[in-house]
Amino acid sequence: MASNTMAGLITGSHSHFSNDSDEHRPPIRQPSSKVCRVCGDDIGYKEDGELFVACHVCGFPVCRPCYEYERSEGSQCCPQCNTRYKRHKGSPRVIGDEEDNFDADDFDDEFQIKSRHDETDKQHDVNHMDTGDSNHHQWQPNGQAFSTAGSVAGKDFEGDKEFYSNAEWKERVEKWKVRQEKRGLVSKDEGKDDQGEEDDYFLAEARQPLWRKVPIPSNLINPYRIVIVMRLIILMFFFRFRILTPAYDAFPLWLISVICEIWFALSWILDQFPKWFPITRETYLDRLSIRYERAGEPNRLAPVDVFVSTVDPLKEPPIITANTVLSILSVDYPVEKVSCYVSDDGASMLLFDTLSETAEFARRWVPFCKKYNIEPRAPEFYFSEKIDYLKDKVEASFVKERRAMKREYEEFKVKINALVAKAQKKPEEGWVMQDGTPWPGNNTRDHPGMIQVYLGSGGALDVEGKELPRLVYMSREKRPGYQHHKKAGAMNALVRVSAVLTNAPFMLNLDCDHYINNSKAVREAMCFLMDPQLRKKICYVQFPQRFDGIDRHDRYANRNTVFFDINMKGLDGIQGPVYVGTGTVFNRQALYGYDPPVSEKRPKMTCDCWPSWCCCCCGGSRKSKSKKSSGRGIFSKLYSKKKKMMGKNYVRKGSGPVFNLEEIEEGLEGYDELEKSSLMSQKNFEKRFGQSPVFIASTLMEDGGLPEGINNQSLIKEAIHVISCGYEEKNEWGKEIGWIYGSVTEDILTGFKMHCRGWKSVYCMPKRAAFKGSAPINLSDRLHQVLRWALGSVEICLSRHCPLWYGYGGKLKWLERLAYTNTIVYPFTSIPLLAYCVIPAVCLLTGKFIIPTLTNFASVWFMALFISIILTGVLELRWSGVSITDWWRNEQFWVIGGVSAHLFAVFQGLLKVLAGVDTNFTVTAKAAEDAEFGELYLFKWTTLLIPPTTLIILNMVGVVAGISDAINNGSGSWGPLFGKLFFSFWVIVHLYPFLKGLMGRQNRTPTIVVLWSILLASIFSLIWVRIDPFLPKQTGPILKQCGVDC
Repeated sequence: MASNTMAGLITGSHSHFSNDSDEHRPPIRQPSSKVCRVCGDDIGYKEDGELFVACHVCGFPVCRPCYEYERSEGSQCCPQCNTRYKRHKGSPRVIGDEEDNFDADDFDDEFQIKSRHDETDKQHDVNHMDTGDSNHHQWQPNGQAFSTAGSVAGKDFEGDKEFYSNAEWKERVEKWKVRQEKRGLVSKDEGKDDQGEEDDYFLAEARQPLWRKVPIPSNLINPYRIVIVMRLIILMFFFRFRILTPAYDAFPLWLISVICEIWFALSWILDQFPKWFPITRETYLDRLSIRYERAGEPNRLAPVDVFVSTVDPLKEPPIITANTVLSILSVDYPVEKVSCYVSDDGASMLLFDTLSETAEFARRWVPFCKKYNIEPRAPEFYFSEKIDYLKDKVEASFVKERRAMKREYEEFKVKINALVAKAQKKPEEGWVMQDGTPWPGNNTRDHPGMIQVYLGSGGALDVEGKELPRLVYMSREKRPGYQHHKKAGAMNALVRVSAVLTNAPFMLNLDCDHYINNSKAVREAMCFLMDPQLRKKICYVQFPQRFDGIDRHDRYANRNTVFFDINMKGLDGIQGPVYVGTGTVFNRQALYGYDPPVSEKRPKMTCDCWPSWCCCCCGGSRKSKSKKSSGRGIFSKLYSKKKKMMGKNYVRKGSGPVFNLEEIEEGLEGYDELEKSSLMSQKNFEKRFGQSPVFIASTLMEDGGLPEGINNQSLIKEAIHVISCGYEEKNEWGKEIGWIYGSVTEDILTGFKMHCRGWKSVYCMPKRAAFKGSAPINLSDRLHQVLRWALGSVEICLSRHCPLWYGYGGKLKWLERLAYTNTIVYPFTSIPLLAYCVIPAVCLLTGKFIIPTLTNFASVWFMALFISIILTGVLELRWSGVSITDWWRNEQFWVIGGVSAHLFAVFQGLLKVLAGVDTNFTVTAKAAEDAEFGELYLFKWTTLLIPPTTLIILNMVGVVAGISDAINNGSGSWGPLFGKLFFSFWVIVHLYPFLKGLMGRQNRTPTIVVLWSILLASIFSLIWVRIDPFLPKQTGPILKQCGVDC
């Protein structure tokens, strides 16, 4: 074990903490003052001493700099009521002011430019309040938002200046001065020094929004929407024709085809309309740094806990997990605000020793990354990049240190590979730790909880003497007879452990094979989660998944580009993207089952000029309202406390420790009777969160932090307690709190529950991919991955959480509900898709067709439908930027997965949910070749390969039979044949990547696949030949031989 391990491995089992009288004093809400809802600063006063009011219609609080910025570079409208801002006295004119009434008295004032310092001196003192406590209402006119914005610079504030030369920096400040002079914020005659100008520049930048929405240009999105509406109208006329003109000679085939086409149309609607409002977002990392990392002040960036989950290190290589951990430890974020938790659900000593070696190597790797600002910060992928690593690296020592670091990493890999080789054969007596004690996880299904803190304690410094982020190993307790809920249960254990040990307000969830590719990814997420206007309404920030090691052609659509670059952008314009299981930064309070804050309603406008009796007639006076509210003040506080515990519409409190451990243990002592009656209801906390006083106290700290007066040893013991296998009994973990149980795709279910409560999510796509992972690139593994996803969707569809009937009393938007409905019903499309792929072969074998002879008018609707389908795809690619190759691969794999993995998932899900039979499709791997993308040609036998192979052979036989029949019957039969051949070739072309993967690099296919496929296709073909042969049937009496030789 490495020398930097700060404490021995701590295990525990069945520990119990009695807290029969664990009560808390309700927190008191701090008084609020007028602050800007955009930047969070004080609004300030005008020259006449009155409070500055930007909008005279609704009075939405906005400070003067934000008002000026919005008028000059924004939408010129109030973010709440969307009324155009009128020009205030002393404000420079902008385009559109000509429409307002011209005030001759104010003409000279627009040239009287004031200094920023003069304005600051005239502002009155106001009480400050945490901007996060106010319930900001973000109004979005026409799908757009007021200060909505993405990543233009990824440098710290001070580093931003160093990045430019003196001439470039001076030019940048001069450009800013010109803009400020045009806005009337800086005087031309002021004789400030350079430092003062830079300070003004920084202050102005700090006031600007941290992000903004970038809507799709209207010339790209409007034609797309028009074609969608046209396609919908064409579909109506198409189905009218199909239903009213049946093919009587092939009525069963016609009926099946019409049913399939109707299902396809409904699926298209579910998939298409959630993409009606696509948007992109930009973040401003320099503004985030200016606002929360000011020189000479404590760093105010929010802490982040990073979760990495793994199960079996023999299937998930430890070197990959180590690279993920190293990329986390070297992230560009304050080290004291980053904690990495690794969950080992297999209780493997191999991973435990790997993390010990990783912690030792991090002492040299982390300072190297930060010194030279390298990307990515996972050593395996950094050293394997085929780029000019000397680009932008001017330090003479870089080459020398890079070579030394590469040698050290190779030695590190040798150590890890030695540990893997040692773990291949388990000793009969079990694993033994370095101190001679048996490894507690020798029995992976019956072991105590284990926690080991490697880094983050006193003395754990890097080679330069600087502090390192905290690294924690965790393996939750497992006992026979308990349900452990796989990954969802492990993630919930990570939530509780991190809440007890560090309690950061935000959590980043990563798979063990997804490393941080952009060291500023956490800062990208903080631009949304720390935004004063949006932060209290966001449940998570989702990043797109990007992958390494995929072949250039992406034969099986592993990149999922269409989903991540089209569908997710569309959802971002509604209520937010779905949770995809990794690359997500969560708001901890959203995972605790709380509702988002309710926006405060504007008070109704009243007039003092009317008599009091008129006010009574119109709904009551203001005095009676204030009297009523003051009379029930204390009861409203207690009621809001109860609402908070029940997870209802609760407005969150400020930061800081609300309860310490002593208060929790003292119970009800020291409270009066009225408070005691309310605190008795706090037993609901235990029913909701479990019996841990420290964890319950942490749930009440919105901005994170730990209870006061607790030492580290007691925290470790409490952490062992919250990962015990019986902790989740008789509480709401997995039901309403944390990751939701009930499906193998717990990610969809968890995000769906949050959106039903009214939370919003955000999709962040920085220019440099935030995270990268590995994806299965061979056919069999890819199909099994899709099978798992589809099975989870079927489980959700057959559960009480199905979007078709769940959460209608909540705050889920209708287009968001359509999107979630599409995510859980898409596997059922496999049944009509399979039937539709069989129909062309049947038509060719029987000589019949699903469509009667077309008239000229009817053929117009067919042509219009095909043209609208093509136009929809072209225009979608145009606004999204997705390549036509990625789009076509996605279409092909939709058919391949639909007739194989999705089909098996439907039947497996029905058996599992209705009959309780859990069927698994195992994969047997063969050795792959040692070459680039060698795994692409690796073949693994699985039953999922039979249906698509059968379809290919069946359609090929149909094509041969149809052409042979046309040759025999003359030229008159060639016309109807072309329609049948078109549909058959449509099936073959979509299944071509499957056929290519099936044949492999050397065109060798296992005998069992060929035998089963030919057998099924031959039987099917012979049955149809027997029922309806090519020869014309006889009509009239049946003639038999009489037996007489004539």
